[in-house]
Parts: sequence; C-alpha cells; structure tokens
Amino acid sequence: MTDTTSRHATGGTVSLFRRLHDATAAPLVLPNAWDAVSARLFESAGAKAVATTSAGLAWALGYADGRALPVDEAVGAAARMARVLGVPLSVDIENGYSDDPKAVVGLVQRLVDIGVAGINIEDGHDDPEVLSRKIGAIREFLARTHADLFVNARTDVLLAGLAEPSKRVEETIRRATQYAAAGADGLFVPGLHEPTDIESVARATPLPLNVMAWGGLPAAASLATLGVRRLSAGSAIPQLAWATAGRAAKDFLGTGRSDALLAGAKPFGEVQQLFRSA
Repeated sequence: MTDTTSRHATGGTVSLFRRLHDATAAPLVLPNAWDAVSARLFESAGAKAVATTSAGLAWALGYADGRALPVDEAVGAAARMARVLGVPLSVDIENGYSDDPKAVVGLVQRLVDIGVAGINIEDGHDDPEVLSRKIGAIREFLARTHADLFVNARTDVLLAGLAEPSKRVEETIRRATQYAAAGADGLFVPGLHEPTDIESVARATPLPLNVMAWGGLPAAASLATLGVRRLSAGSAIPQLAWATAGRAAKDFLGTGRSDALLAGAKPFGEVQQLFRSA
C-alpha cells in the first residue's frame, strides 16, 4: 500500500476536506490545478486544498475539453498531483468518462487508491437520472469497501442553459434534491452568480453549495453570507497563465530580446524547491 493510499484509508484526508466545507465565515477557496507544478504552486501559496480543472487538464494533455480525455490520462495526472501534495486533492472527472455506472465506479476506485479526497461529477446535457445512478453506484462502492470520498455533484442547468431562463433556478434546485437523495456530498453550480439566485439555491439544499469564479461575482466573504461554502476558480487560472505565456512568446519571437522573459519570472530555485519539499 502506498503512502497516499494509507493516508486515505485512515479517512484523515477526506475528513479534513469535509470539514473545510463546514466553515461559515468564508467559503473554501479552491484554485484549480492542471498538473503537478500548478498543484504544488497553489499549495505553496496557501491553498487548504487543491482541485483540478477538467478543461485545463485536458488542454495541457493535448485534448479538447468535453469528455474527450482518456481515463488513463486523467488518472495519471491525478496520481502525479497526489504524489506531490500534502493537502487534500479533488479531481474533476467530468461525467466519469462513461455512461456506465460500473465503469465510473472503476475510475473512482483508481482515484481512491491514489489518495484523492474528492471528485466532481457532472450531468451536462444528460438526463439527471443518469448522474443519480452514477452517484448511487459510487456510494454503494464506498460503503462496500469502507472507503470515503467527497462526491461533488455538478449540474450544468445554468451554464449550459438546460431550461428556460425563468425556470433555471427551479430546475437546479430540483436536480440538487435528486442528487442529494442519491448520496452526493456537495452541489456545484457553475454559472450561478446572481446573489438572489445563489441564496435561493443555498436555502433549498442541505448540500454545501459550490460556485465558480464569474465576472461580477461577489467576493468570498459576501458569498458566505449568501450560503456559499466553496468557491472554485474553474479554468480561469490556466487561461490567464497561458495568455501571459503566449504574449511572452510572441514578444520573444518578434524582438529576440531576453530581458522581458526574465522580468517577474519565478526564480528557478523556487520552482525546484516546490518539489524538494513535496
């Protein structure tokens, strides 16, 4: 048994991750990593836990976002992050990369084995019953194996416009109720950003509410008063990082000058130290 598996088997990492959702003063703020270095960088910046961005991870591995990432690639990336992290890791597995609950459970088992503390699993354009069956199968597996995992159910009603505008909050709440009954531990609603809508959803579900960074979204302290317990960056940080890298490369290609590349760069030794102390 590996160190990460042993740590997970005690329940300590998952229990800590659950407790991080209980605070009412401020939500758990999660920067979303896409590889081992971003995960360690966020941990070194003070993150109490690290989550992955499925989009950023897929792009970094050469795939488009949207359930195209091979399972082995997803597990390999998660294993590299888990190996270097000392804080809980939550992995976005999109829809579990399968419509078959048994296949999804197989993926979850692999993630449990490497010490992952939580997952996000989404409905997307699928019928909500599909995600309910997957959550139920995951819960049965965890009970059978005496394992633990924080299962964050993501609904894309708002993000993907899966109902008429006037009905989207109502449909989100309906799905939240269904996913809670299936055994979800949390509810992730990307695209939920209007304060009145946030408060309505938070009041209607017993699940800790997770929202995603969005233009005009209130700050974390204000979100707490609305009932939010988790705030995720989504793919915003890798998009920002790659925009910066693209500008630097374009400037270097155009001018051939080195100074701009070095100005503000993280020192080589500091990056090395992220892994010496991992």
